[in-house]
Amino acid sequence: MSPQPAPAPLLIACALGIEHLALRTGDRGGAGGPVTVLRTGMGPAAAERSVTRVLADPALGGAAVLATGFCAGLEPGMHPGDLVVAEETRDPRGATPCTGTDLLVEELARAVPGRAVHTGPLTGSAHVVRGAERAELLATGAIAVDMESAATLRSAVRTGARPVAAVRVVVDAPEHELVRIGTVRGGISAFRVLRSVLPAFFEWHRSLLLPRR
Repeated sequence: MSPQPAPAPLLIACALGIEHLALRTGDRGGAGGPVTVLRTGMGPAAAERSVTRVLADPALGGAAVLATGFCAGLEPGMHPGDLVVAEETRDPRGATPCTGTDLLVEELARAVPGRAVHTGPLTGSAHVVRGAERAELLATGAIAVDMESAATLRSAVRTGARPVAAVRVVVDAPEHELVRIGTVRGGISAFRVLRSVLPAFFEWHRSLLLPRR
């Protein structure tokens, strides 16, 4: 019998130290293949540089890429700790469709029961979004905004065809902006949720490894 090919790796990219800490201290069991958690640094330029550099490593050839971390919700009624699963990521350079959105929604509901999961376009920004700009981005159809996901996924698919996805945890929202007193509570809630999502990421990755019928 010929040897089975090694399972494709999974690259999970986040920007901030606190996001990286949440992912490193979460449940790492159940991975379907090699997993790399990359801290890219903050902002789209840093994300593009880091992801492009890391994916140049032959060991990560064909890796699935998932962008994660915190985001700002745009829709009224969102709360810190809610989850956002991107159907596509957007920025001024274009849109990147995401893979396996429905499966991620199902697995996140199982991993973090009781948390709202929102799906829709995730837009990129080069700065923290507040106030009126939040409403302007909502008018484009986006449901949430962050600084790195669009650059991460665009860079990933530019290096080769691969599955990509983006899952973010809301840390502030229209009624819960970062400048308010509830920020600390919201941040703790988002951190705890981010620690809990790895099993959903691994199930998404495992589904990509199954043979197509």
